[in-house]
Amino acid sequence: MAQAQAKFLTGNLFRHITVMSLTASLGLMAVFLVDFIDMIFISMLGKAELAAAVGYAGAILFFTTSFGIGMAIAGGALVARALGAGDEDLAKRRATNTILFGIVFGAIFSAVVWINLPGLTALVGASGETQTLAVDYLQIIIPTLPFLLVGMVGSAILRAHGDANRAMMATIWGGLVNAILDPILIFGLDLELTGAALASVAARLTIAATAIIPLIRYYGGFTRPSLPDMRLDFAPVITLAFPAILTQLATPIGQAYVTRAMAEYGEEAVAGMAIVARLTPVAFGVIFALSGAVGPIIGQNFGAKDSARVRMAYRDAMIFTGVVVLFVTGVLFLLRSPIAALFQADGITQELVFLFCGPLALAFFFNGMIFVSNAAFNNLGHPYYSTWINWGRHTAGTIPLVILFGAWFGAAGVLIGQAVGGLIFGLISLWLAIRVMARTEAPTDAEPFQRQARQLTLFHHRR
Repeated sequence: MAQAQAKFLTGNLFRHITVMSLTASLGLMAVFLVDFIDMIFISMLGKAELAAAVGYAGAILFFTTSFGIGMAIAGGALVARALGAGDEDLAKRRATNTILFGIVFGAIFSAVVWINLPGLTALVGASGETQTLAVDYLQIIIPTLPFLLVGMVGSAILRAHGDANRAMMATIWGGLVNAILDPILIFGLDLELTGAALASVAARLTIAATAIIPLIRYYGGFTRPSLPDMRLDFAPVITLAFPAILTQLATPIGQAYVTRAMAEYGEEAVAGMAIVARLTPVAFGVIFALSGAVGPIIGQNFGAKDSARVRMAYRDAMIFTGVVVLFVTGVLFLLRSPIAALFQADGITQELVFLFCGPLALAFFFNGMIFVSNAAFNNLGHPYYSTWINWGRHTAGTIPLVILFGAWFGAAGVLIGQAVGGLIFGLISLWLAIRVMARTEAPTDAEPFQRQARQLTLFHHRR
């Protein structure tokens, strides 16, 4: 039964990658769409301070979500490895303990954040009535972080089993609940921002339930919790989760610097960057989903000690990335004028939109390279490589290059410099991933001595 569940050990790897990435991207798109709808409904209230409050709250929620992403990466990698090794009991135990750790750590972390909300919102720039609204909004949502963690870890475990459809549906159901409740609570019951927060709470509860129920119904559920088992799994979970959390925190740091650099070129430049920021996850949702999609495939085959198939999965993921980037870039280039018109972009704003719908979109291939390499690092036992690559890409690969290209090309140079940094660190991640995969194939230090011992034994027998 365990081997049957490790579905990535056989079959066409390119097909596995395609199915997993497309289904995962649909789940991500549901999240992006719900966030977009949230902002539309809040904006319809005609109160600028409400939209600003949601913006400030989003910065805090991003950091709490990073915690969940780290736990999900750990749970997915550990369960995939156990399934690949044919150990169903270990897979169930690690699924159980990762979710338990998520609940415990999520409760502690959310309590710390909840207590410090006034200071945290001030830190991101909120003040006055806007800060009060942001704190009120977050005070409702933050306590549900443990449920979000259950949903995220549960979805990652479903993907580790190869069940991309049910992992996707957990996110989609959450998005539907949010989209349905938003107008009812915000307008129907006149709850405004409180209604938006309550809709988000309901969505988180839905995601948790729809991720856990399939694990119980189709994959044997969970083991009975025990302290000895939790002690056994604590180190493996933290070893993967901690660097994964650090990895996720690099992105907002780099983006904050890019925003500040672009602000020097005026509001039109910032508007152009904001349009590009909205277009990127919509256009490249499949690539954003690739890391979580290819991770279980690499993890299962690594657990089964099939190094050749690990290499093939990495290669096919790169090919898939290239195909998607070429297709999306072609579509963006053909639609660049309608896209600019949709956002009423002209001047520098239009220039930045056109720049993205062409060469910069092609350069996203190297971001995809980083995503695939990070999945390999996390699932081959080197999670800190992901951390160093991401932090390097968003510091050394961003700040000096943005300064340099900004001086040469103005506002366009800021985006070009950011893209060049992605190219450099994409190639570094490729080189490092090839080395890591080669190392997994090399004999362990003990093996040469074991071979020598066997040869000596045979020699003495012959004598």
